[in-house]
Amino acid sequence: MSLHSTSAPSSARALEPPALVGDSSAARRLKDEIAGAARTHAKVLIVGETGVGKEVVARRIHAQSARRDSPFVAVNCSGIAETLLESELFGHTRGSFTGADRDTAGLLRQANRGTLFLDELGEMSARMQAILLRFTETGEIQPVGAERPAGRVDVRLITATNRDLPGQIAGGAFRQDLYYRLNVIQIAVPPLRDRTEDILPLIRFYLERAGEAHRLAVPAVNPDAAQLLIAYPWPGNVRELKNITERLVLAGPDGVVTPDHLPAEVRENASVVAPQTLFSLGAVGPQPVPMEMHRAPAPPTVMDAALSERALDRVATLWNRMNAGEDFWSVVYTAFKARELTRTELAAIIDRGLQATSGSYTLLLKVFNLPAGDYKRFHAFLYQQECNLPVALYRKRKAGRTPQAPGPSRRVA
Repeated sequence: MSLHSTSAPSSARALEPPALVGDSSAARRLKDEIAGAARTHAKVLIVGETGVGKEVVARRIHAQSARRDSPFVAVNCSGIAETLLESELFGHTRGSFTGADRDTAGLLRQANRGTLFLDELGEMSARMQAILLRFTETGEIQPVGAERPAGRVDVRLITATNRDLPGQIAGGAFRQDLYYRLNVIQIAVPPLRDRTEDILPLIRFYLERAGEAHRLAVPAVNPDAAQLLIAYPWPGNVRELKNITERLVLAGPDGVVTPDHLPAEVRENASVVAPQTLFSLGAVGPQPVPMEMHRAPAPPTVMDAALSERALDRVATLWNRMNAGEDFWSVVYTAFKARELTRTELAAIIDRGLQATSGSYTLLLKVFNLPAGDYKRFHAFLYQQECNLPVALYRKRKAGRTPQAPGPSRRVA
């Protein structure tokens, strides 16, 4: 892998920090940690799986810091020979090695008063670790081939790795003293599977970026495809998501992405999520449903097992009131706003409704006695409370079954 470095450009648009898309609790926590790190000049170690966006985090720290008007220089240490990496970082003198036909300043000098980002830190050789440790202690620059240091630089170090550095220390592959030097502030970037509610916003963001870059139409994502994308574990994280969205735009799927347009690994490896783990998943939008279906009594659910007997009574009472003709806003929404209903109980009511409608949010409006025009308001409320439950599980359970006709008002236990 070749060395890559960039300095902060001068245009105002280019100086904007890269986007960190998402409003999940994990994304909000990450943004807070970035803001906290940006207020200091301390060294930062960013850890996380491949593709989670560690360089995005580093660039946002720099862009929000007092060094924002100075260079940001990024270096990928993976697979680079230690002699080349040392020369690129510290510079070299003319004649110090074959091909060194002139003196070079090195990237550390280029980053003076700014930020140096060292990615893939865990791949650094033992010798380079020792050289980097000496620099963190003294700030001195000694070019390759020079007999003595050539001065000091003021550089903030931000490093990143997808390796288990404590494990490497235990195995003798990484220096403990260097780890302590670099690990002043540690930021752990969560994998995409731990911020599932950010998947659809990320899909939309990167579809729009790919459409703009290639001057192509931006397709919509239908609910079935959206559910597969939400349920997919994303082993390559945001980098994989970005690549897939670009392929979708280039494929030109006639304005709408369906499951058939998704890569085989997404279609085949999407997992079904259990009801009690569905709270933080985002909305997937309206779906086509059989319009003759209306209210159906909801059976007991797995989610009910997490509720107390008193909570089950509240859920059943509110459900039966809607079954008798009252609407969601006057029954459930009012109770929730009055704090008479917990978020878990709200999710249990939505869960029952989706079971009764085979996972249809469109039909759920009918079950809850709401007009079709309330769809956006209804979804916005569920999204705000993190109760937009994904539909795959309900569709799987109801596959091949004929929905029941609405029965008389009764207690659903």
